[in-house]
Order: sequence, then structure tokens, then C-alpha cells
Amino acid sequence: MTNLEAICQGKIKMLAGTYLAGADLSGANLADADLSGANLTGANLAGANLQRAILRANLRGANLTGADLTGADFRNADLRGASFANAQVREASFGGAFLTGSVIGNLDLSGVDLRGTDLRGANLAMAVLRQADLNNANLSGADLSGADLEEANLNGAVMRGANLTRANLLCAAIEQTVWDGALLDRTCLQGTPLSR
Repeated sequence: MTNLEAICQGKIKMLAGTYLAGADLSGANLADADLSGANLTGANLAGANLQRAILRANLRGANLTGADLTGADFRNADLRGASFANAQVREASFGGAFLTGSVIGNLDLSGVDLRGTDLRGANLAMAVLRQADLNNANLSGADLSGADLEEANLNGAVMRGANLTRANLLCAAIEQTVWDGALLDRTCLQGTPLSR
């Protein structure tokens, strides 16, 4: 059995600092694995079980389509250009992560920690971000069209040039949020200072 096969079967969980760039880890059982500082650039993690995994790693361009990321720790991870289509992200933490250009649309990110994340140019169209914490996040140029941000914390967030067409910001916290050039066409702003 190769090391990669053992990793995919969940027999090796201590993977901190491991070089796995471009590896095919689709469907792998990596629940509770420690991947701190690992290089997973361009890795295929489609359908992988990454529940509660520590993923403070380089996941630039990684494929996380359909992965179970419940409770995963992505704090300060490099996720630029990563794809999260149909992934499960309940209780995951992305605080301080780099998500520039990532594809996150249609995900349920309700209550997820996204404090201080770099989401410039990210595709969050139709994403559910109810009660998500986006405090001090940078969403410049992000596509949030049709996104549900009800009761989300957007205090101090940067929304320069973001597309919020038909987005729901009902009762969202928006103190010191930067809106320069944001597209707010048919956006629900009820219960926010912008509705006055």
C-alpha cells in the first residue's frame, strides 16, 4: 500500500507540513486529520471527508467540490481559486483565510466564521450567509447576487464594487462597512441604517 492509499483510507492522520500538491485525494477519509502547513495546491479533494480537519494549509486552486468540511479549521489558509461547489461547511472556521477568486456560490454558510477573510472577487452568488460573521472581511468585487445575508455581521467589511443585486441584507449589522461602488439593485436593506 502506498502512502497516498493509506492517507485516503484514513490510516495516516498526522499530515502537518506534508507535500500533497496536485494529489488525487478524492473521496479520501481525512476526518480529524492534521494538515497544518501542508501543501495541497491544486489537490483534488472532491467528495473527501474532512470533518473537523485542521486545514490551516496551502489549498490554492484545490477542488473541494462535494467535500464534507463540517467543523473544519481553515483559519489563515490560502484558498485562493479553490472550488467549494456542493460542499458541506457547517461550523467551519475561515477566519483570516485568503479566498480571493474562490467559487463558493450556492453554499449554506449560515453562522460560519469568515472574520477578516479576503474574499475579493469571490463568487458567492446565491450563497446562504445568514448570521455569518464577516466582520472586517474584504468582499471587494465579490459576486453576492441573490445571496442571503440576513442578520449577518458585516461590521467593518469592505464591499467596494461588490454585486449585491437581489441580495437579502435584512437586519444585517453594517457599522463602518465600506460600500463604494457596490451594486445594490433590488437589494433588501430593511432593518439596516441604509433603509432610512
